[in-house]
Amino acid sequence: MTASLMRIWRGRTRRSDADAYETYLRATGLVGYLAVEGNRGVRLTRRDLGDDTEFCLVSFWDSWDAVREFAGEDPQRAVFYPEDDRFLVDRELVVSHYTIFANA
Repeated sequence: MTASLMRIWRGRTRRSDADAYETYLRATGLVGYLAVEGNRGVRLTRRDLGDDTEFCLVSFWDSWDAVREFAGEDPQRAVFYPEDDRFLVDRELVVSHYTIFANA
């Protein structure tokens, strides 16, 4: 995988909603990431934390232009889908970006 940027977003659901949200993420977020030219992959992860489940999405991008194609003019803002309000009990509104300087 050759990429120059890594983008990270986290959100939480109730544990009882986690399986349904995972299915929803596969149909929305995953499809949205992969549809953008310049996306070099995405990892959707989850872990249970007490009564909640935390989701962490890590995506890899060729350039800031590719990130903007996905996220819009402000690439720091998180991207949400119509049913996210139904599932999410906590979410990051701002994502983290890192420059990839080594890849093994």
